[in-house]
Amino acid sequence: MEIWVLGALGRTGRAVTAELERRDVPVVLVGRTRDRLAATGSKYVVADGADAIAAEIRRQRPAVVINTIGEYAATAPAIARAGLPGGHYLDLAADLVAIPRLLDLHEEAQAGGSTFLTGVGFGVLATEAVVVKLCEGRPTPATVRVDALASVAVEEGAVGVSLAASIVDALVSAEPGAAPRTIALPDGESVTAAGASSGELLAARRASGTPDVTVYSGLAPVSPLVRALVPLLGRLVAIPVVRRFAVRRLAAVRTKPAPRPRTHSWGHAVVTWPDGTTREGWLCAGEAMDFTAAVVAETAVRLARGEGKPGAYTPGAAFGAGLAEAAGGTFLL
Repeated sequence: MEIWVLGALGRTGRAVTAELERRDVPVVLVGRTRDRLAATGSKYVVADGADAIAAEIRRQRPAVVINTIGEYAATAPAIARAGLPGGHYLDLAADLVAIPRLLDLHEEAQAGGSTFLTGVGFGVLATEAVVVKLCEGRPTPATVRVDALASVAVEEGAVGVSLAASIVDALVSAEPGAAPRTIALPDGESVTAAGASSGELLAARRASGTPDVTVYSGLAPVSPLVRALVPLLGRLVAIPVVRRFAVRRLAAVRTKPAPRPRTHSWGHAVVTWPDGTTREGWLCAGEAMDFTAAVVAETAVRLARGEGKPGAYTPGAAFGAGLAEAAGGTFLL
């Protein structure tokens, strides 16, 4: 029942590994640097790049592979397919390039008896779970609005290739969203969020059945100038040579440590039906990265126990709204 963590020495990989070890689950760390991996005292595999990782997966056949290395649009299909038949895969993609690319492997995963999951983390699940909860047992709504309001602590050090690539890839599919608005939170705090085009959009559409979904994100830029430049930046970084340059420069940027800006992270949804009925709900979680690590660990353990269904899904579609509660979230409906 080995679970492999790709990118195990990065911030997300370390957090996920700690969660799995807390549950006494056998973990194999996968990375590029033998000395650093050996220093952890854990079982490890040295592999540099998606092709090398895929080759090791085919050779050693882990039960579950957790991909935290980023660049999911490029790395996910090859790594996920390497586990066929029978091996399970999950990643933390949150953009509208990578998520559809993995979901397109649904029939391959079904035929191979494997479960492929994407968007496993606060991004996607925090809002998807609320939409699933509100729409349970009800007809298709007319409109859905979701608010993804993460509160994230900043770790000192370089941004790193994984996060840098994810940020750049998110720009490729970004479009100007709705104007910024201030959202009052159930705990008395507030946050300014702006319209965004992200993985939450696709997950909410699939969970509700309606195409009329609006997404606001607390991480989206609210400056008018930056918002106006986003589509141009997206077109530029879609050019391969520009993308490589942007990832390299952003990865080298060093951040200063900072506490999370708010006490809680929130996923929020407002669902309206054709007859005018409206339902609203919140998911309350702690620091968003801690919640993400808990979601990933809980999901991986369920897959290792054989509880997944063959195919490619977002996390709420695979395991329902209860997955968010199992990871420490609380619903307020």
